[in-house]
Order: sequence, then C-alpha cells, then structure tokens
Amino acid sequence: MNNPKTEKQFHNVLAQCRKLFIDKMKDYGPAWRILRTPSITDQIFIKANRIRTLQTTSEHLVDEGVEPEFIGIVNYAVMGIIQLQQGVVDQPDLTSEEATALYDKVTNEAYELMTRKNHDYDEAWRSMRISSITDLILMKILRTKSIEDNNGKTLVSEGLDANYYDMINYAVFALILLNEQKEREGYENQ
Repeated sequence: MNNPKTEKQFHNVLAQCRKLFIDKMKDYGPAWRILRTPSITDQIFIKANRIRTLQTTSEHLVDEGVEPEFIGIVNYAVMGIIQLQQGVVDQPDLTSEEATALYDKVTNEAYELMTRKNHDYDEAWRSMRISSITDLILMKILRTKSIEDNNGKTLVSEGLDANYYDMINYAVFALILLNEQKEREGYENQ
C-alpha cells in the first residue's frame, strides 16, 4: 500500500520541477534535444557536486540553496531518459507541448518505480540524511559515466535509464525532506 502523504509530496515536488521545465522551454525551447547523454550526465554531476560542496563548506559565494540544484537533477535526468528513448538530434525537433508530454510520461514512470521500491524498502529514505542522498546521486552519476564509457554495455548491472530514474527519485526524496525541514523550522519560529 502506498503512503498517501508520500504520494502527495512526490507529486507536489514533481509539479514544481515541471513548472521550471516548462518555463525554461518558454525561454530556450527544446535546445536540450541536441545533448548527448554523456553531456546530460555531466550536467547532473555539476549540480550534485555543487550540492555536496554546499553541504560540506561554510562559505558560499553564490546565494542559492541546494533546492534549485536538486530540481535541476530531476529535470536533467528526465531529459536524459527522453534522449535515450527518442535519440539525440542535430536540431531541436519537439514543440513545447510534445516535450512536456514526454516529460510527463517519464515522471509518471519514475513515480510508478518509486511506489514499487517504496513498498519493498518501507520508505527507508525518510530516515536518511540529505547528505547521504546526495552521495547516492553522485554514485549513480559515476555508475552512469562508467556505463557510458563502456558504450552502454553492462554485465550484470541495470542500464543508463535505471540510473537516471533513480537520480530522479533520490532528488525528489531530498526535496521532500528539505520541504519537511523548512516546515519544522517554520513551526519552531512561530
């Protein structure tokens, strides 16, 4: 049985990520369609590495928190899956509506995967530290890079798409935990 609270939180976070995806499409169109998956993986690495740096250092020169970076991980991982499914192109080939429909398809698949894993793992992620989730995302990125460097071949491991789906779900979990943390702090300051 799925936790209704988790379901609502998951969809709320995905709605926030989707809004930014759509807003960026208004600004840039589907320019990301030219990116090869290793380039997308590198973009996700940059975001996850920045999160880890923010979590481990006290001095921050750019006044942004980790939330935009986790949202970026979700959106780039969705783009990665779309690229795996649709193939890379030399020129953007999707309308905003088509890209958004593909985004929704991928995030629905990520949600379905989350519900199955959440059932089996009994929402263990709720007891994790956000820094541990960051490390898991970085590990998934390094695994993805290795698979990409091996031309997508694996002996016993899941493929590129499975790693991207896990990155989406871990980033959503981190955003849920961050939102809960903000809510607790808000109650404490009242």
